[in-house]
Amino acid sequence: MTTQSPTFSTPYQALGEQGIRELTNAFYDIMESLPEAAGIRAMHQDDLTPMKERLAEYLIGWMGGPPVYAQKYGSVCMTKPHAGFAIGESERDQWLLCMDRALDAIDAEPALREMLKEPMFGIADMIRNR
Repeated sequence: MTTQSPTFSTPYQALGEQGIRELTNAFYDIMESLPEAAGIRAMHQDDLTPMKERLAEYLIGWMGGPPVYAQKYGSVCMTKPHAGFAIGESERDQWLLCMDRALDAIDAEPALREMLKEPMFGIADMIRNR
């Protein structure tokens, strides 16, 4: 049995800017409605619109596209903006659950999911501070 290589080498090539924005919107919509994500939802302001934009800008660059977030805000370090929140394994896992469900919502290809699995865990785990 042979496996096909994906037709993309970066997540940005697979999704493009619009696909990443759709992923981000799905992520926050899921976070807002999923009872299991109440802990991380409580860390955000009522209006999620600004965060949808910021996460999309960050992910565009992080996934191999233009460095939109870095050009706009400078640093791409994610630990500093999250330092004021108590983020442990539970919060990390809530974030990952929402992202996994968002990938479901946009019908992400299995190859893209596999490509993102470890890096997404890494970024979510990196911002833990407890």
